[in-house]
Amino acid sequence: MCGFAGFADFSQPFPGQQQHWLDLARSMARRIAHRGPDGHGASFSPHCVLAHARLAVMDPQHGQQPLSLPWQGHQVSIAYNGEVYNAPQLRGELEALGFSFASRCDTEVVLASYLAWGPDCARRLQGIFAFAIYDPAAPRLLLCRDPFGVKPLFLTRWQGRLAFASEIKALLQLPGVRPVVDKDGLREVFALGPARTPGRGVFQGVWELKPGHLALLDPLGYRELAYFQLEARPHEEDYPHTVSHLRELLLETVERQLQSDVPLCAFLSGGLDSSVVTAIAAQRLQERGQRLATYSFEFEGNQEFFTPSAFQPGRDQDWALRVSGLLSTDHRTLLCGNQALADSLEEAVLARDLPGMADVDGSLLYFCRQVKQRHTVALCGECADEIFGGYPWFHRRELWQGSRFPWSGDMGLRSSLLKPELARELDLEGYAARRLEESLKEAPTLPGEGEEERRMRQLAYLNMRWFMATLLERKDRCSMYSGLEVRVPYADHRLAQYVYNVPWEMKSPGGEPKGLLRAAAAGLLPEEVLHRRKSPYPKTHNPGYEALIKERLAQVLRDSAQPIHRVLSEEAAQGLLRQSFDYGRPWFGQLMAGPQLLAYLLQVNAWLLRYHIYLEI
Repeated sequence: MCGFAGFADFSQPFPGQQQHWLDLARSMARRIAHRGPDGHGASFSPHCVLAHARLAVMDPQHGQQPLSLPWQGHQVSIAYNGEVYNAPQLRGELEALGFSFASRCDTEVVLASYLAWGPDCARRLQGIFAFAIYDPAAPRLLLCRDPFGVKPLFLTRWQGRLAFASEIKALLQLPGVRPVVDKDGLREVFALGPARTPGRGVFQGVWELKPGHLALLDPLGYRELAYFQLEARPHEEDYPHTVSHLRELLLETVERQLQSDVPLCAFLSGGLDSSVVTAIAAQRLQERGQRLATYSFEFEGNQEFFTPSAFQPGRDQDWALRVSGLLSTDHRTLLCGNQALADSLEEAVLARDLPGMADVDGSLLYFCRQVKQRHTVALCGECADEIFGGYPWFHRRELWQGSRFPWSGDMGLRSSLLKPELARELDLEGYAARRLEESLKEAPTLPGEGEEERRMRQLAYLNMRWFMATLLERKDRCSMYSGLEVRVPYADHRLAQYVYNVPWEMKSPGGEPKGLLRAAAAGLLPEEVLHRRKSPYPKTHNPGYEALIKERLAQVLRDSAQPIHRVLSEEAAQGLLRQSFDYGRPWFGQLMAGPQLLAYLLQVNAWLLRYHIYLEI
């Protein structure tokens, strides 16, 4: 895992001194040095400059980037971020074509794949990645992002050139790229946040290469193409064969993701998703004579203050310890206190470049920093609920009727946060409805399938395209801010494509959420673990945290110089401070209730302040 940045221009060579352009690219890479603390590099050509910050995971002694290989009398260069899990298989194919390799790094395999197959190489890669390849022989720049966007890639137009980077903050290093947020940017933050419309960068003039897309820049111009899209196909296997097929995919996917030359661990909550991943990983490592390290996360006071709800029915801690004992993992519980959690809010904004999931982001940032002290790579159970339909809105029809995003139903609350005249101008509900309608039209469906099956397929598509993307962005930024690589086996595009076409009655047999996954994992874990009710990533239930956040927001409201006063309804904000919140009534997802709404407003203010944002409204 790494970070990279650069810029390209095929209309004319870069004028002036080469060192000037290298220094500029390096300044971009320094802003994302947290993504790659193990090495730095930059390369110059008259039409493309690349810079890189490396986190060494495979073959630490080699693999410095940007990497260049000779081809047709030129040097073709790559800056790469990610892991390609089928690199050993691709290496064999490429060696049969006459390629030789100087390292065991998958970076070299990706570049050789491009030399062999051109942009079509993207279809052959299985993993999590984003990369830039400059090919002066073509001539062209190829940008590419993995099928579900686990790894980020942002772009902007800069002085007639195309600039790109792993994170937005690197683009803001360029002279003349201003942090402007217009009305649509505010709509993203207040109507959809902490989610984002796929491809939108929120800042004016900044966009994101969509998951499963590649972009080509050459003398003829710029264009983006999809190389991967979910497809609706008839499912022709019966239930036993479906269970068997899924089990094979799970075993293969997790095993591939154990590749690492640096210490590897797993996040273990004791829930179904992380326990399945941990069980497979622990067994494979035991076969190699190794013991898997695992971590669970908890908050100060939750043992005393936790109250079950429909969205969070139980605490994880006892289950995590139980599963760890069953699997003989080296387990540690990490604890976060109120002060550390509140202090993490602003840093989480800096990690993400945007307001995010408030203390849900901040706590992950805090925990990842501790994990990084012992490990560089972690496996997690993220994305199973989107792929297999585990969220409450898959099973309670009243939570999604198709008129609003299921994880973000109360648009009235969101509008009430803004000054009344601004709320009328932005029309948050109308904006969210348009984004929803666009996505529903995109959802791949089969001709003639029943209304309920079509509805569930659309719901799965929405969750993978939107909610999963939000969680993957959170996971990448909060982990990579400490130089920790987190792998997401359930986001394997082959697995997701297969499960997308499994009929709902097989995914949820007898109405049991994720029943198909539970069946595929039979024998890996005890029945009581396999059939435990879903409980999401933990959050604090400590009233001391709520009091602390209320006091911090009150301080912001008392200070007229704070930038959030330009958009916030003072009356609504004061009303929130007087409320005693129901932690079981989230306004986003399953975790973000009243205290997280206050924390989100603190993040918005910190974002406006720390990024010196100019509001064009």
